Amino acid sequence: MRAQLARIDAVLVQAVIAAALSFAHLHDVASAAGQDGWKAWAYPVSVDLLLVAAWRRLRTGDAKAAGWCWFVIALTASLGANVATAGLLDLDQVPAWLRILVAGWPAVAFLGGTLLAHSAPAPHEDTEDQDDQEDAPDPAPELPVQPAPEPTPPPAVAVPAALVEHARKVAAEHHTRTGTAIDTPTLRARLGVPAPMAEAIAAHL
Repeated sequence: MRAQLARIDAVLVQAVIAAALSFAHLHDVASAAGQDGWKAWAYPVSVDLLLVAAWRRLRTGDAKAAGWCWFVIALTASLGANVATAGLLDLDQVPAWLRILVAGWPAVAFLGGTLLAHSAPAPHEDTEDQDDQEDAPDPAPELPVQPAPEPTPPPAVAVPAALVEHARKVAAEHHTRTGTAIDTPTLRARLGVPAPMAEAIAAHL
């Protein structure tokens, strides 16, 4: 247990030393680029916060590409400041491109921190399918099929009794002459009546 605590303490001490040195280097570069006073101290805080936000995104497992992108950007800013203050850059004669980078860093850090902190993970497919099913309209109810109405029989044709009696005589005369019963077309032609009337008369014979 003591050995484990010793290893943890050593790691923490190393992390504190590295963070303090990087913090100081970022402050010195920002101050040399014209950011004096509290603004020079805000730059290292901005870089460290972006590093922490990118590391947290990598730990969650969601959108790792964005996490790695912003982690590399923040790490490059931190390492660049460390290298610049190691004697490779004259802090009394800071080049214009470095002043531009330092001046534009707050906007870059704000954009990265916002995207890392507020971008939501992509929804799963089953959730989308369930939402689609919930949003789908209910199927229209099936309407009962009504049977086709039966055809209405034609109204009965009233046949006068005298006409029926005359038709019987005509039918008897036809049977005597031809030896066969008279059919409806022949009866209609002999009587000179419409087809419905002829059919009604034939029904009475």
